[in-house]
Amino acid sequence: MLKVVSTKQVRLGMFIHELKGSWIDHPFWKKAFKLEDSTDLKKLHASAIKEVVIDTSKGLDVLQEVALDKPNEQQLPISKPIEEPQAIHQTAQVKRVTAAEERVRAKQVISASRKAVTSMFNDARMGKAIKAEAAMQFVDDIADSVSRNEGALISLVRLKTKDDYTYMHSVAVCALMVALGKELGMSESDVKQAGLAGLLHDIGKAAVPIDVLNKPGALTDDEFSMVKLHPERGHELLIQANITDPVTLDVCLHHHEKVNGTGYPHRLQGDAISLFARMGAVCDVYDAITSNRPYKEGWEPGVSLQRMAQWAGHFDDVVFKAFVKSVGIYPIGSMVKLKSGRLAVVIDQSPKSLLTPIVKVFFSTKSKTRLPVEVLDLSKGSANDAIVGHEDPVFWGVHDVDKLWAE
Repeated sequence: MLKVVSTKQVRLGMFIHELKGSWIDHPFWKKAFKLEDSTDLKKLHASAIKEVVIDTSKGLDVLQEVALDKPNEQQLPISKPIEEPQAIHQTAQVKRVTAAEERVRAKQVISASRKAVTSMFNDARMGKAIKAEAAMQFVDDIADSVSRNEGALISLVRLKTKDDYTYMHSVAVCALMVALGKELGMSESDVKQAGLAGLLHDIGKAAVPIDVLNKPGALTDDEFSMVKLHPERGHELLIQANITDPVTLDVCLHHHEKVNGTGYPHRLQGDAISLFARMGAVCDVYDAITSNRPYKEGWEPGVSLQRMAQWAGHFDDVVFKAFVKSVGIYPIGSMVKLKSGRLAVVIDQSPKSLLTPIVKVFFSTKSKTRLPVEVLDLSKGSANDAIVGHEDPVFWGVHDVDKLWAE
């Protein structure tokens, strides 16, 4: 039987059927699970969630003495809980550093990864074997950087040049997959698998002529058909290189599938798409639309998330929400408007809340003039300001947002 109870009544051994309230307040990515870890219980009690739905047929009920004090508990019709495709694991804790501190090391990781990925693509073009062992070392380095600060490397790799897009896109998707895997509570080995899959997901573009990949204008129908073959060509290249890891092969082949069945190459739908491939779909699109490419300028990160959220049927809902948490509601590099009427750019996330990042204030919308740059931690009461929404830099004639946050 399903029953709505106060979060304070929750105890170990209960089966959580649903966490009521805004998804952004949820301390877990799962929708239904048995509560067996005291750490998870502490997370739930400390969260903003006030009520949960428990299934007494799958776990413990509230304590009898508490139940007698709650005669009007809501009885809900029984429904089958959603089965999650991946178990939750705790990964090793790494001391968090600021984005500014991590950028120093992240730049070195990006530089080395760029050379490795470029070499990998060139080898693939010439028919040479892809060396997955070498790629795994860079996955480890990228994962370590993301562990120290989830946004530093991800924000930096977004600043790729148009000519570098194909290679650096692979590095970016690797980092995004690692961050997403951590947010989903995957084991360390699964997180690394996700990262390797992200690094190799677009290897099939090595079979596409460079002049087509870097074409500044719209592709012809024939050229677009050629590009759409890259998942299958990449899958072939990986098999030829004796890379048999099922996750890497699957993400390479299916990262362009959509949950509504309109993707390619196999028009898979819903649960027919693996969790890793659903992760790859979100990460691939996010980096693509936030990056400057030969035929278009990238969108601002926060605006990109808003637009992605509106693409019904494109992404898995649970995975997309976890992705937003992994990069931040206001990702590093996002331009935002504050209650005070000032514009600011996000320079780091606050460990306290996704809604209160650290920002650089630099512009007044009231006087339409630049202001002396001021760093503001919106999680502190002394900030006396708050974000009211995303802003498009182009609308305000601001062309140096990336310089502001990256300095």
